[in-house]
Amino acid sequence: VQLQASGGGLVQAGGSLRLSCAGSGLTFRRYVMGWFRQVPGKEREFVAVTTLGGGSSYYADSVKGRFTISRDNTKNTVYLQMNSLKPEDTAVYYCAASRANSHTSNDYDYWGQGTLVTVSS
Repeated sequence: VQLQASGGGLVQAGGSLRLSCAGSGLTFRRYVMGWFRQVPGKEREFVAVTTLGGGSSYYADSVKGRFTISRDNTKNTVYLQMNSLKPEDTAVYYCAASRANSHTSNDYDYWGQGTLVTVSS
């Protein structure tokens, strides 16, 4: 199984980025897909999750109203559209796949390699 995340980069505060995560080696449509992020020295934190068909999504309070998670099961890809970015959004962002609709990283079976997002003030 591989989850390949991309789309990170350097952006000014207030700007936007779109992360992508392409899955292979798994039946993508059978997995709940989530995004997490991690800052060095801190624990990995939940950002967003989308259910199997993409009909429902849930967000951390810190990103609600600014980030949008979506998925395209025909392309085995999950996206994270990030708008109105803030310096505190700076982190390595990870996509992950789970059999459970969960906000807890321990419930996720497969992880991407991470993509760095840096928001300058």
